[in-house]
Amino acid sequence: MHSFYPVIQTSEPTRVAAVFVELFGFEETFTTDWYVSLRRGEHELAVLDATHATIPPGFRDECRGMLLNMEVDDASSEYERLRSTDLPIRLGLRDEAFGQRHFIVEVPKGILVDVIEEIPPSAEFAAAFA
Repeated sequence: MHSFYPVIQTSEPTRVAAVFVELFGFEETFTTDWYVSLRRGEHELAVLDATHATIPPGFRDECRGMLLNMEVDDASSEYERLRSTDLPIRLGLRDEAFGQRHFIVEVPKGILVDVIEEIPPSAEFAAAFA
């Protein structure tokens, strides 16, 4: 396998892609009005017009219930940075016993981004890690 990445289906691909460029540091690698390919280092993401003919009939719907995990070194500083934007914070910054400090923001069209910093898990969860 050479690559594996999510493609977000939405009615506003350029608007959604712009948020990942402006706020999360991605760069556009291919852009049309119906498809935008993004890259940040070795990470890829694409955004596609949900009604485009390349999507099989019966599947031309906008994404719903998508959660993209983005691991960072310092979730607290990212939380402070993103609080000053127009993105709605859907889950405030918190520490989880399973080994995460994280928060969730909503980008346009109802797509959620979970910004995560790994922290030591509780003893209960430590044994679950390989």
